[in-house]
Amino acid sequence: MSATELPSTPKRMSGGMTWLFAIVGGAAVGNLYWAQPLLATIAKSLGVPIGSAGALVTMTQIGYALGIVLIVPLGDVMVRRTLIPVVMFVSALALLATALAPSYTTLLAALTAVGLTTVAGQLLIPLASDLSSPEERGRTVGTIVGGILIGILLSRTVSGVIADAFGWRTVYFLAAATTASFSVLLTRVLPSENERPRIAYGLLLASVPAVVRKHRSVQVTLAIGTIGFCTFTMFWTGLTFLLSAPPFSYSLSQIGLMGVVGLAGSLAARRVGWLHDNGYSAAGTGAALFLAFVSLGIGAAGSASIIPVAVAVLLFDVAIQGNNVLNQTRLFSVEPEARSRLNTAFVSCNFLGGAVGSLLAGFLWELDGWTAIMSGAMALVGVAFLLWVAQRRHIHVSHARKA
Repeated sequence: MSATELPSTPKRMSGGMTWLFAIVGGAAVGNLYWAQPLLATIAKSLGVPIGSAGALVTMTQIGYALGIVLIVPLGDVMVRRTLIPVVMFVSALALLATALAPSYTTLLAALTAVGLTTVAGQLLIPLASDLSSPEERGRTVGTIVGGILIGILLSRTVSGVIADAFGWRTVYFLAAATTASFSVLLTRVLPSENERPRIAYGLLLASVPAVVRKHRSVQVTLAIGTIGFCTFTMFWTGLTFLLSAPPFSYSLSQIGLMGVVGLAGSLAARRVGWLHDNGYSAAGTGAALFLAFVSLGIGAAGSASIIPVAVAVLLFDVAIQGNNVLNQTRLFSVEPEARSRLNTAFVSCNFLGGAVGSLLAGFLWELDGWTAIMSGAMALVGVAFLLWVAQRRHIHVSHARKA
């Protein structure tokens, strides 16, 4: 049978496959964050100042941004049963190079390559959307996004535990072996597809902004998502400032425990996909923005006590991560043949919003501390809510329009 005669991708995403995608996506994105708690140890090991070690995280993130822009769109034109395992195998090689890096310069290059190739999760989500029926797409995407969020939240903890016991290089040896194993597994379990449409690579990249301009619903969704992720990084960056200062004066380990609360919120948010599946995508977005506003108010009012702060963390993560699930699933309902490119636009906008949010958090903290950060975040959520009020008719999703 020739490549062009392969059967079409079946419109069925089993529960087992959904959880496999969630686990693989979480493990893949975790590769971005292994180094964060290890910077002091790595700096000492390689004999460089700890300030220089901070560039390792920066270059990993820059590599990831490039991977989103340069690799993820290929999911619309290449057979993903081949593309995803190959990308993961190259990522395993980059992780192995990281573990073996003899110098700071080599390590910097290796981690940049890790970031560039750690995009399997963002290739798997559009594939899962293709495999899902319209009535199940929201729940499927929500579960996989939840797995990716868990990978982000747990990676720092796992990294620290392994490094304490066996050294920082062991973290990357294990990550390389895990990533390579998943590459082989996906080669066996991913379904066959027909050949994808052929588009020249330059035209493919240029078509990402073109497909955004084509759909008003995409523009509105991306705007709301960008604002939401901006407030998300403002909140979590500001939370570190708050808990490090009096009256809390928490240690890094104690601050890290707040991630457990955030994890609970993220797990709850994955179920928000049900709203999309039942025709409440637009309404769910408005409700999530309202909940985000309320949770920020709770955080601002209870800044002297850990209980209201923890409640704010839980509710805010449910709101923002739930909004992300709805936004991402909605985008996949717009133009099925461009799902990977739409995902590129979605993740890129979130990445940009997150960077701006971190900068705003530092500026507002210097201006008036936690109160200024919460006020700024509430103002931004208010803008997003007004945008939703004015444009919600453009983001209504009908199952009849889904692929």
